Amino acid sequence: MNEDNGHTLTDKIKQTLIGKPRNIKDPTLFHKLALIPILAWIGLGADGLSSASYGPEEAFKTLGEHKYLAVFLALATALTVFIISYAYSRIIEYFPSGGGGYIVATHTLGEKAGVVSGAALLVDYMLTITVSIVSCGDAIFSFFPPSVQSLKTPFEIVAILFLVVINLRGIRESVTMLAPIFVIFVLTHVLLIGYGIISHIPQIVPVAQNVGSGIKGGLATLGAGGMLLFFLRAFSMGGGTYTGIEAVSNGLQIMREPRVHNGKRTMVYLATSLALTAGGILICYLLFNVKPVEGRTLNAVLAGELFGRWSFGPVLALITIFAEGALLLVAAQTGFVDGPRVMANMAVDYWFPHRFASLSSRFTIQNGVMLMGGAAVCLLLYSRGKITTLVTMYSINVFLTFSLSELGMSRFFIKNRKKETHWKKHLPVHLTGLTLCLTILIITAIEKFAVGGWLTLFITGIVIALCYLTKGHYNKVRSGVRELDDLLLAIPTKGPFNTKPASPKSTTAIQLVNGYNGFGVHTFLSIIRSFHGLYKNFIFVSVAEVDVGSFRGSEAVSHLKESARASLEKYADQARRLGYTAGFKFELGTDIVQTASRLIEAIVKKYPDSTVFAGQSVFRQPSIIHRLLHNETAFAIQQELRWKGITAVILPIRINI
Repeated sequence: MNEDNGHTLTDKIKQTLIGKPRNIKDPTLFHKLALIPILAWIGLGADGLSSASYGPEEAFKTLGEHKYLAVFLALATALTVFIISYAYSRIIEYFPSGGGGYIVATHTLGEKAGVVSGAALLVDYMLTITVSIVSCGDAIFSFFPPSVQSLKTPFEIVAILFLVVINLRGIRESVTMLAPIFVIFVLTHVLLIGYGIISHIPQIVPVAQNVGSGIKGGLATLGAGGMLLFFLRAFSMGGGTYTGIEAVSNGLQIMREPRVHNGKRTMVYLATSLALTAGGILICYLLFNVKPVEGRTLNAVLAGELFGRWSFGPVLALITIFAEGALLLVAAQTGFVDGPRVMANMAVDYWFPHRFASLSSRFTIQNGVMLMGGAAVCLLLYSRGKITTLVTMYSINVFLTFSLSELGMSRFFIKNRKKETHWKKHLPVHLTGLTLCLTILIITAIEKFAVGGWLTLFITGIVIALCYLTKGHYNKVRSGVRELDDLLLAIPTKGPFNTKPASPKSTTAIQLVNGYNGFGVHTFLSIIRSFHGLYKNFIFVSVAEVDVGSFRGSEAVSHLKESARASLEKYADQARRLGYTAGFKFELGTDIVQTASRLIEAIVKKYPDSTVFAGQSVFRQPSIIHRLLHNETAFAIQQELRWKGITAVILPIRINI
């Protein structure tokens, strides 16, 4: 009784924090979960827009005494944003199923490039969360005295845990909850940049003269080549500005139909807002001659100088920087939205354990969200909350993914130039994007290799190695299962076809199956052999799992139902040909254990003299890898049924690897 109450209490706590399970049979479910462009701009675009809080600052600091180059840096930054955004709009058009860089690289360059891009994206999104949260802490604690700075790291950890919880509730809910922060940020920064530039219109001529004299002095001391290299270094150090541009392409699956149209509209919102914000902030740094102040961000210094003379200026400056810090909290949301989806797409292709493609009862990628949150906390603790180290780690993987995507699209248009009538229009954009991204990637990797860049490459290499180990194992298992398919799927049957319905009074074998395959047939034949003549009825049961691979619209779910029905009909047909009465039942679900348990409980009520059977893979030398990569669903279902007083037997199926 106590255990039951404990279970009920756990369910209540879970539902309070995460929410009640969603109904997969609801015909409006996809519509309710999908994001319209404005919400997608908030949920996926906040990462890009928030990068204006640290990207321009890093670039401007690199300029040092050559601040006159900020004008050209602002123009180059805005132009780069539009070029990369336009390139990703083409990716949305040609790869409407989502997946972004991973899918593009896989389909255009091969699976090896795909796994590199996917691994880089995963590490990138882990860093997205950490960078955004640390920047959030830096912005907010800029206005607090040194005595409370020790609370910054605990605050950041709590912020990550908060995002984990709201993302377990659902993407739309989390975005809607954070939307007011986004709106406040946009309004305050429109005022900050707009007033900052407009108020300095009378000084434009003197500023232009200073820029001109600065260029002449720079040419005299550095030379044209030296000035160009110096400018490229500053431009590359501001590479964090462009992080997040790929988010819309990666998260296209959560967009409302028509996805391509809405995705491209969201890209326009993102590109325009980021280009104006990042470029505008760089211009304001130059106009106000902003200089670094210990313990404060450049944006905090700018807001203080801009609003300082107003009667309510200090309050407005505080609101502006708090909005900036809070938006960085929203930006971390992108890592929780897209990171698990990249992982799920890779899990569907067997680069990751399949459990990372599973959906929770709230239709969130629960395992991915938890992993991203845990990894972000570890990176936060490792970096000790230093934004410079994190941004360096961050930018490298972003541009590795960008470069592979641009290379893939360039190759795609060159290869298909006879089919694609507009290839001459699109190819130059992707080649330009490739050149920009490779330039930033190479300079950043060389400049920052010793101060954190090596760690990014090391972690990404570890992830790639784990991906290959995972897929190698799954390939061996699939090879072993394929042997069963070859041996058992075409077994001959004898005897008259039994057309009688299953009788509730007869002994019944309830067999759990997952698709029509040699594994299921082996289990069926093992029941007949081990319990010869005992069971008269066979009821085949399946749970059609709704995971990331199948949760792409109502049509995909309908196809999943039809596929499950067709597989079960084959089992029932085989049993009838062997002289048994047979039937089948199936249900859609995200949680196989709970759904199967409820379904079997209902069947047992109709067929009381029954036993449940399931097959379980048995390896010659089991290890911890097998436990990590195989979820042992049969044992979990058996435990649930035992608690309900239902007899369940697991039959071993040897996999010879």
